[in-house]
Amino acid sequence: MAKREPLAPEDKKALNRTNLQKLLHILRFVWPYRMWFLAGLLALILSSLTLLSFPYFAGQLLDIASGKTVSWFSSINQVALLLISILLVQAIFSFTRVYTFSVTSERSLADLRLAVYRKIIWQPMSFFDSRRVGELISRITADVGTLHDLFTFTLAELLRQTLTLILGTAWIFYLAPSLTAFMLLTFPVLVILALVFGKYIRKLSRQTQDKLAEANVVAEESLQSVQVVKAFTNEWLEAGRYAKALTDTVSTAIRTARYRGLFISFAIFTLFGGIVAVGWFGASLVQRGELSVGMLFSFIIYTSFIGGSIAGLGDIYTQVQRAIGASERLQEILQQQDESNQPQHPEALPRFAGKITFRNVWFEYPARKDVTVLRNLNFTIAAGEKVALVGPSGAGKSTIINLLMRYYPVTRGEILVDDRPVLSVPLSAYRKHIGIVPQEVILFGGTIRENIAYGKPDATDEEIRQAAEQANALEFIMAFPEGFNTRVGERGVKLSGGQRQRIAIARAILKDPAILVLDEATSSLDAHAEVLVQQALEKLMAGRTTIIIAHRLSTVRKADRIFVINRGELAEVGSHAELSTRNNGLYRYLLSLQLQES
Repeated sequence: MAKREPLAPEDKKALNRTNLQKLLHILRFVWPYRMWFLAGLLALILSSLTLLSFPYFAGQLLDIASGKTVSWFSSINQVALLLISILLVQAIFSFTRVYTFSVTSERSLADLRLAVYRKIIWQPMSFFDSRRVGELISRITADVGTLHDLFTFTLAELLRQTLTLILGTAWIFYLAPSLTAFMLLTFPVLVILALVFGKYIRKLSRQTQDKLAEANVVAEESLQSVQVVKAFTNEWLEAGRYAKALTDTVSTAIRTARYRGLFISFAIFTLFGGIVAVGWFGASLVQRGELSVGMLFSFIIYTSFIGGSIAGLGDIYTQVQRAIGASERLQEILQQQDESNQPQHPEALPRFAGKITFRNVWFEYPARKDVTVLRNLNFTIAAGEKVALVGPSGAGKSTIINLLMRYYPVTRGEILVDDRPVLSVPLSAYRKHIGIVPQEVILFGGTIRENIAYGKPDATDEEIRQAAEQANALEFIMAFPEGFNTRVGERGVKLSGGQRQRIAIARAILKDPAILVLDEATSSLDAHAEVLVQQALEKLMAGRTTIIIAHRLSTVRKADRIFVINRGELAEVGSHAELSTRNNGLYRYLLSLQLQES
């Protein structure tokens, strides 16, 4: 059996009724494939029974060879032929068991992965605020992988080892009661000692891994901050820290090796010592004529089967514990409330005119309820109006957009679009009327065509081409040898910042939203790229209600109105000309700071 990693502390689950119920609840994904599972279970039982008959007939082979009369058989050739037949039948049952269990596990776990992914992707933004992406990916991969081991290997092994242990013990009691009693007085003590010793070894192995992890942290920190290390000429200091961490690792590993060596020696001595003791007692029974040579041979093979089953059950116990931990973490996700009550193809709503109203809106993020981000916010944006949100960092500008997108529910107050409360509109249908061009454009790792079509998955090639042309993107797209079929790389790394922005604009044009949000859409571009992107944005903004978030105040001069946000409140409202001449105004102050920087 393959060597397993020690259990993580969070996986050390007791096999009690509550935890087993959690595991059985995950097994509901097997139910659609229960016929495959039952076929595998039947094959497993037949395979185990067939294999258990092998030692008995192998013993009879020896009895016939030694001249003893055996019922059913008259020659060793007949027994040998039967043994080959047993192996062939067992091989067929084993193949059936492996294949049917694999079909069951692969299909049921694909369903589980899809269910977990759907649950995650439909979670509100507050869910992602408190969880790292790596942790969520681990749920889909590592935890489901653990259950894959359970379905394909652990469950089958648990049933097989249990059958072998129960039926094997019953059969050797029938064959040789006195020898079985002697064996049961010897082996359990040895097995218990081995399990206790093995548990201590696994604990030491865990300590070695922890020490090595600490050493790796030292190396990772120093290499990630190598500029600081060199600036303070602390190369020798970091090397000393790493050397100390390695020394601790080595000392722990050597101590573990010492006990592991003792354990291996103990295991070999006790195992073979037990075999010698049973062999000695069995040989004495043969010598007294109380047991045949063939029966002794069968007994020894059955004993090895039983010993293997006992040892295997220890590892299976560990795997079941690990599976319970995995199922518990998956259940936590599957039981989360989400936004999945939205239809896959929401009913089309009449196009929004684009009037937006915030009425007495208060808000705190769910993960930071002690910090009020927006305070009694009131404003109205007319349909087709272009409004800029400006203010210091942390004032609440992005939060206003998050609430408009319904990423979070307001704490108090309400938001209306076209004088209709947004909560009365189905979420998916609502968001189809809002488009956003973010500061950091995230593209998917497919083609340019696929990324533009993300705004309208059923768009025709001509619609995609027109959107790219309006976004000033057609020229650079056609300059690529593969045109729209050019792959953009992971997160769009093969494109420049300006090219990514224009792809995002084309995507928004294709979506044709009634309300448009521009979040620092040109802040990270050079002058030439900014001109091209700005021209594309002018086309995109035409005829739409537009909200512009910008730190560079030069980009908001053409806005119909500017909302100055400060500490979650609406501090000033007016045009650029009005606010830039207002004495002691916050907008004028921010403008003067940027002029000084320029």
